[in-house]
Amino acid sequence: MSQEILEPESPPTAVRDRRFSLMVGSGVIAVVLAVAAMTIPVPYVIESPGPAINTIGEFNGKPIITVTGHDSFPSNSGSLDLTTVRLTGGLPDSHINFFDALKSWLTPSQTLYPAELIYAPGISQETVNSENSAAMTGSQENATAAALTALSIDFESNLAVASIPDGGAASGILKPDDVLLTIGGQQVTSLSVIQTVLAKGAGTAEELEIRRGGEDMTVSVTPKKNSDGKYLLGIALQNTFKFPFDVKISVENIGGPSAGMIFALGIMDKLTPGDLTGGKQFAGTGTIDPQGQVGAIGGIAQKMVGARGEGADYFLAPAANCADVVGHVPDGLQVIKVNTLQEAYNAVSLIGSGGDGSTLPTCK
Repeated sequence: MSQEILEPESPPTAVRDRRFSLMVGSGVIAVVLAVAAMTIPVPYVIESPGPAINTIGEFNGKPIITVTGHDSFPSNSGSLDLTTVRLTGGLPDSHINFFDALKSWLTPSQTLYPAELIYAPGISQETVNSENSAAMTGSQENATAAALTALSIDFESNLAVASIPDGGAASGILKPDDVLLTIGGQQVTSLSVIQTVLAKGAGTAEELEIRRGGEDMTVSVTPKKNSDGKYLLGIALQNTFKFPFDVKISVENIGGPSAGMIFALGIMDKLTPGDLTGGKQFAGTGTIDPQGQVGAIGGIAQKMVGARGEGADYFLAPAANCADVVGHVPDGLQVIKVNTLQEAYNAVSLIGSGGDGSTLPTCK
């Protein structure tokens, strides 16, 4: 008996052509989407761990911190590492694509941010570099002031005009870099002195003694009331210092204010005999003001990863960053919470001298 083998009926030619066209079309769309994902920028910034640099060591064969005109002492062992983050994307001349963003989102040591949270719209890389450089310079000056204050070394400190917005009370009267000496007969030692005199005057004109280009002069400014009811001169202020000796900090391609605390510790180590670290490896981050207050910074999770990757066992973290520290501490890294430069110095000194650092405050 013969058996008839039935073959499936072929679809009509029109149906086959339609299916083929759909397949080709889907393939083309997939290719277009893949190319777009690889080439079209997305408005995000990737934050990843950057290098850690030993501030009491050398950079490109030269000491990072040098002191001229005062006794200084070499650091023979250990490290006080400044920590950094690397930002990619979000600028007209630096962008990432969809796959970059997806990879970052899946990488635990990286954080993905909308670009508008990091940069002002339309800002250029050149402007960012300039702002970071200025912040680094200010950080180094504040670090020197904080270190000398902690070591009870006298220096001259003044408040000067940083900028004057158009339409402000002092517009056309004061100039950038004018040093404020007195206001209303009161010596200008801090911002609070200015605020107290202006509040007491309630809008009356105030006599200011200033130093401009090395020459002392007196000007009169009538403050204006802002929306909060406070009387203001309409100026932005900056600290200026005259130190009794020269402290130079040399690092390249690193900007921002977040290395201030570590710079201050490095300066204190240079100005005192012995090795502060006792040969141990510390890292940290935090802004510093001339009085030694440690302030919060960004990217601390990535900085801890970078520090541990460079071998640090101890990390000095600003108390104000504790919420960002918890849950992100790499294995083997002890985080020490600090509010001031003195607290940071005491912690390093304790551990460096062989003391028990296990009871030092940490982020919880």
